[in-house]
Amino acid sequence: MISIGILFALGALLSWGFGDFFIQRATRVVGVWKSLFFITLSASVILFPFIYKEIPELFERPELLLLLVLDSMVSLFAALCIFRSFKEGKIAVVEPLMGMELPIIVGLSIVLWNEALSFSQALLILAVFIGIVLTVTVNYKYLYLHKQLFEKGAVWAGLGAIGMGLSTFIFGIASQLTSPLMANWFVDAFIMVVCFLYLWSRGQRRQLVHDFDNNRALILSASIVSISAWIFYAYAVTYIPISIATTISESYIALAVLLGLVINKEKLQLHQLVGVVMVIASVIILSAITV
Repeated sequence: MISIGILFALGALLSWGFGDFFIQRATRVVGVWKSLFFITLSASVILFPFIYKEIPELFERPELLLLLVLDSMVSLFAALCIFRSFKEGKIAVVEPLMGMELPIIVGLSIVLWNEALSFSQALLILAVFIGIVLTVTVNYKYLYLHKQLFEKGAVWAGLGAIGMGLSTFIFGIASQLTSPLMANWFVDAFIMVVCFLYLWSRGQRRQLVHDFDNNRALILSASIVSISAWIFYAYAVTYIPISIATTISESYIALAVLLGLVINKEKLQLHQLVGVVMVIASVIILSAITV
């Protein structure tokens, strides 16, 4: 059973790694709010036939409904903070701060959800975190927190990391208590409605059809990969601890760097290369000892 969870976590890793490419392009073409709307709309429509029979159960269990609403609100908050940080700040500052999501999720899983990790697993998770920070840090000076605090976008990145860490943790619990598909559908449907209301209030409702027609392939690609990633992750946490599933899937950051190296002919500095090797090696060993 555990080996299946590892496979799902690796599926999330690959989906998020490739998904960032499409999502980034989508946000640059149609904007943040529209991209978020199209992705969550696609997920809501695709998943509905598989979960509609579970909807009445949510109203019979108000604690689950409240948990999903809370997760949806935190997810929306985190997404807006993250996009704001990328808009205002430097990537070299923002991404190392975003790496704080991993220890937040692991800490919450251990303290609040009573997950237990062996010494080897804890050591490997620490190695993955250090490797991620090294991988996304372009300049050494951004490894020092006092340098980051005075940079634009740093506060938004910190809030985004805290929000995403809390959201992913709650999402993992919701997936375990309801079903992976229901957890995905509810959060996506909630965010989709909020995005639609926001765009409507801004007078952009009619423009949605035009943007979709002109960028259909890009929007659908971003949507399918994003949906796949969250479904893989949701199923992973039903087989293995949230902390381990998150550590493996979060390593997509290193994959994204490798894709940039191969596709965009980017050059890695020595400390970044060390970070990539640390992440890949640690994930492989963690997967092997968890099976």
